[in-house]
Amino acid sequence: MSMGFISIPLVVFMIIVAPLWLILHYRSKHKSGEGLSGEDHQKLETLVARAEVMQERIVTLERILDADVPQWRQK
Repeated sequence: MSMGFISIPLVVFMIIVAPLWLILHYRSKHKSGEGLSGEDHQKLETLVARAEVMQERIVTLERILDADVPQWRQK
């Protein structure tokens, strides 16, 4: 009696749940290993361009502050 109580759920698990679990696991691993999508790559390029523009603006602002207020970095 106790052997049937344990073996039936174990068989159901091994036939239905375990294969489904493995399939879904390896499918998600495959998708995560593909890298950036086209849309993600485009967003990354846009962010890089914005960062470069901001860096140029910061350099310009620092030059202006150096000329107008020479001691601003020590404050």
